[in-house]
Amino acid sequence: MAITVNDRIDVRISKEQKELIKYASELSGFKSLSEFIVYHVQAQAQKIIKDSNTILSSMEDKRIFLEAILNPAEPNDALKKARLNYEKFKEANESSAIAKTP
Repeated sequence: MAITVNDRIDVRISKEQKELIKYASELSGFKSLSEFIVYHVQAQAQKIIKDSNTILSSMEDKRIFLEAILNPAEPNDALKKARLNYEKFKEANESSAIAKTP
């Protein structure tokens, strides 16, 4: 597979990181450290993009999600009741945990 090189990325890493990556590259049978890094970074980038597009597949989905995060709706009665129930549950469990402590 021919790769055309027409851009460059410079990265600083520790000697230990480089040795670890070099060893993994050799174990994987890559011709060079650069080939190993490019292959795995590209694969990870494609996975991140695929995962992102699977969860929020359109720009409209992303806009709605971001709007909900930045400007959340006021809690409704059901959510307020659920929070009270959770607080009661948490208090009861904390009380019983303290009572069981020797």
